[in-house]
Amino acid sequence: MTRDAPKRPRPEPVQVIKQRRDAALHRLVDGVPYIQFLGIKFDRRGDELTAVLPFDEKLIGNPMLPAIHGGVTAAFLEVAAIIELSWSMLWEDMEQGRFDAAASDAVAQVRLPKTIDFTVDYLRSGLPRDAYARARINRSGRRYASVHVEAWQDNRSRLFAQATGHFLMPAREDEAGSTGLLAT
Repeated sequence: MTRDAPKRPRPEPVQVIKQRRDAALHRLVDGVPYIQFLGIKFDRRGDELTAVLPFDEKLIGNPMLPAIHGGVTAAFLEVAAIIELSWSMLWEDMEQGRFDAAASDAVAQVRLPKTIDFTVDYLRSGLPRDAYARARINRSGRRYASVHVEAWQDNRSRLFAQATGHFLMPAREDEAGSTGLLAT
């Protein structure tokens, strides 16, 4: 007598997975009003994020050059780092079905890392055009994370700013009784 192998559940269609991931990213980003004020968007390819700062006149700090304000540049880099950290932690919860972006309280469930320190290197003036940034997590533990961020405009190899930040990570499931980044 042969035993039939148990049937595996059908995998979700790719489009459904993409929609779930995009919805989770939008919920994460839309939950921070300052990101909306600056107009920062995120381009997602799989689990990789690129922050996009579309040019707007309100971002100019020195109209004589003109150049993007240094505070805007620093905020852009810090936002890219925090969203990358949050996305990397949220990814596992989302893929396991523990985070539902469609839930009405999804934004309230997510806790963001807190900045310990953030050092920005201004390499050249940010020109009046769109800017892009990508963050790389150097170390991420239960309590602490270190992230490096690079920003460019027209040419990825010609950075106009870079930063290194250290962050206090939100309590995980085993520490606070919550699920991943999700609050109790």
